[in-house]
Amino acid sequence: MNRLGSISVGGSNPVRIMGILNISPESFYKKSIKTTKNDIIDTVHSMECDGADFIDIGGVSTAPYIRSNISTETESKRIADAIKIVQQTSNIPISVDTCKSAVAKHALDLGVEIINDISGLKYDSNMINVIRNYDVFVILTAYSKQMITGNNLIQTKKLLHQSLCLARSIGISKEKIVLDPGIGFFRKHAVGELFTKINSCWLSRDISIIRNLKSIKLNQPMMISVSNKSLIGELLHKKKPQDRLFGSIAAEVISVCNGADIIRTHNVSETKDAIIIAEKLIT
Repeated sequence: MNRLGSISVGGSNPVRIMGILNISPESFYKKSIKTTKNDIIDTVHSMECDGADFIDIGGVSTAPYIRSNISTETESKRIADAIKIVQQTSNIPISVDTCKSAVAKHALDLGVEIINDISGLKYDSNMINVIRNYDVFVILTAYSKQMITGNNLIQTKKLLHQSLCLARSIGISKEKIVLDPGIGFFRKHAVGELFTKINSCWLSRDISIIRNLKSIKLNQPMMISVSNKSLIGELLHKKKPQDRLFGSIAAEVISVCNGADIIRTHNVSETKDAIIIAEKLIT
């Protein structure tokens, strides 16, 4: 049985909800930023009451169209401070959204069990060593440092398989691994560090991935993160992330219908309600 921390995921389990705790002031979605202790406490309480199964803490913006100059030390301090507040507030499992080994190690030393690496263990060469040395659960996103060409479904599946094999090669059991196809992180051009360069339309690529999730799951639980992203803005012609709630919910429901096992979202209450209905009607 697959798990993330203490929570079983995938298979016959309910679709799980991962609430986003965004502590990076440079984030694309300003409404989601929580930097004070009281804001973090209130957000965690609210997300847990609304049905979140996990809290995912991010210390820097990884949006491909935002250039981040945040140091590893700053990212690590932001995340460590937030971890301590969450641990004092709740027993909810904590995931840390980072691709930097030093940040991951600091978080794991504080008792975090889940690392959400949007580079699929490929960005920081030392991440493999850190993951190997801890009893850790991982979320691995499709990623390549080189441009990929050809069929986006085939290439995304190949990238996920590479990351899955990397994790297996250092002793991480399949039961501790969740995959993420990287909605929003495949672009022709971007200013951020963490994106995969493609020679095709990113919007068409993301639509194709959501439509065909079951074909790339590799028998692993799949997490989808589309909440308020550019995909929604482009399809609705809405530039402001705060105007993308209903579009986000629709994309999340379609993702669940197409095989998603975990939804990572800013909008826990609304997403939870929508997914409950989706699961009732498709089973």
